[in-house]
Amino acid sequence: MTVIRSDVLGFCFGVRHAVDEADKALSQTVGKKIYTLGPLIHNQTVLNALAQKGLCMLDENGAADVENGSVVLVRAHGAAPEVIETLEKKQCAIVNATCTRVTASQKLAAEYAANDFTVIFAGDEKHGEVASIAGYAKKHFVLVQSQSEASALELSEDAKAVLLAQTTFSESEFKKIAKLLINKCPSLVVVNTICPATKARQNALAKLCPIVDGVLVIGGKSSANTKRLLLAARAYGCRAHLIECASEIPVEYFAMKTVGITAGASTPDAVIDEVEQLLKERGI
Repeated sequence: MTVIRSDVLGFCFGVRHAVDEADKALSQTVGKKIYTLGPLIHNQTVLNALAQKGLCMLDENGAADVENGSVVLVRAHGAAPEVIETLEKKQCAIVNATCTRVTASQKLAAEYAANDFTVIFAGDEKHGEVASIAGYAKKHFVLVQSQSEASALELSEDAKAVLLAQTTFSESEFKKIAKLLINKCPSLVVVNTICPATKARQNALAKLCPIVDGVLVIGGKSSANTKRLLLAARAYGCRAHLIECASEIPVEYFAMKTVGITAGASTPDAVIDEVEQLLKERGI
């Protein structure tokens, strides 16, 4: 069997930064609990390893449950300002592991909202980044998850509005949403805040799909960018499956002559290596 890795896969800068900050806090903190509000990143293998080292994960709305004086890691997806205020009142030591791309989007949302712009955000409702950005845009925030929602959005021709995107949102979907909204409101300000790492993975996958019999997308099943890789691979007409670890490889892949592998931005190198190794060991 031939296994071909995508040119771009695995940890992005923001995820690596968040995991490094967590490891640092866990190794340097004595006598205090260390929390995250919601998952630090969207990969269960990494989260399990951090939990074994002592990291406590609460619900993303669980700031009120944090013990006074604890250490709290703000996850890669960021947190709303009111969450930070709650933690500061509890005299918590706050370690900011927010991805720098998300931080930039937070600032944009706050600036446009302060100037009475409607902040239209293309994103996934249940994603932590959405709650983070909504906290900065406050009453000006409007979420749009798809073209159909964009079509249904009421927006006057002369509205003061800006369109931003979740950093892991689909580039092609964002462009279609932007086109729909510009038709409604020609003055719409469009700022593409999708992380280049997301686009790079999509572009690399497009090159991979035509030369393999199937693609394994490795990553957390709750990861937005990982799920979008799966959808993209299938859209390219390629057999594709999403797996979190080597033990989940579908049996039919071991009978293929050429298998491609890609991985979401929250997938550690060790898991990617294990998948490749098992394919080569059991493949034809």
